Amino acid sequence: MKNKIQYYNGFVNNYRRIHSRSIQKNEPHMGGAMSKAGILREVNIKEGLPTVDEAIRKITYNIKSAGPLGVSAIKLIHGYGSSGKGGGIRTESRKYLDRIKTRGQIKGYITGENFSIFDEETRKAFSVCDNLRRDSDLDRHNNGITIVLL
Repeated sequence: MKNKIQYYNGFVNNYRRIHSRSIQKNEPHMGGAMSKAGILREVNIKEGLPTVDEAIRKITYNIKSAGPLGVSAIKLIHGYGSSGKGGGIRTESRKYLDRIKTRGQIKGYITGENFSIFDEETRKAFSVCDNLRRDSDLDRHNNGITIVLL
């Protein structure tokens, strides 16, 4: 088992080394890293312990304001939910993202659990925002985040 884990970690590290490029030093004022393929913005929607409705409003605001700034992907940090029931903000925000995806307001989203180089949707997302390749949550199966593709 230990050898399989070492092999997997080695594979992931080599993939990141081969596919990563240096991030430009001049990051935009809204947070995130510049890339020829767009900007990745990180938004902590759980900050301040909002209600579900407040969190959804924060997501809506960030999605609507992202386009004019050249943002191509948003990393939502919503937490995993400590109640043991899945977390209200996480589940409701993903339902909301499903609805706006159906309406064509976003290209799609990737759950933190699936945010991996072995996931086809993640690999497609790299062409939308190259900086996703270097995100610290890549291959961590973190169900406390969601990547929104604009």
